[in-house]
Amino acid sequence: MSETKKSKETWYDECVALQQDGELALAVAELKKLIEAYPEYPLARLALAVFEQEKGNEPAALEAMQAACDLERDDPFYFTAFSALAIKCGDHERAEAALMKAQEARLEEQLRKMNELRNQELAARAERDKAAAEAGTSADESNADESGADEANESASNE
Repeated sequence: MSETKKSKETWYDECVALQQDGELALAVAELKKLIEAYPEYPLARLALAVFEQEKGNEPAALEAMQAACDLERDDPFYFTAFSALAIKCGDHERAEAALMKAQEARLEEQLRKMNELRNQELAARAERDKAAAEAGTSADESNADESGADEANESASNE
């Protein structure tokens, strides 16, 4: 690999190419250098975990995968990958724990999205209330007018 500073993505791609060309030991060595240069790059740690497991070095594989998960605590992908790797390594207890963390991360993301939608709805309701107040009507009157218009339209379409 060249001595000039390359992007972590380019370096990662080169490591994967080495592994695909059958140069597993060199790919692992390069990934370790990549991680040293970019310690906060979880994808490199994930690849290192996979390559170490491929080499049969299961403790190092699990350690690298744990490090990737530590960097991506909110991403269920990494915990799901950890679970699959732990199963391959025969560590079913860690696999179950990782799978639970993946599910927790998914649920937390769903809750964040639901809260975001709720906050958007509350903001929209506050805007409607403000507009109604400025127009001199209450939001309840405005909503009643709208529902009355809906009922009139529905009965007209039924006739």
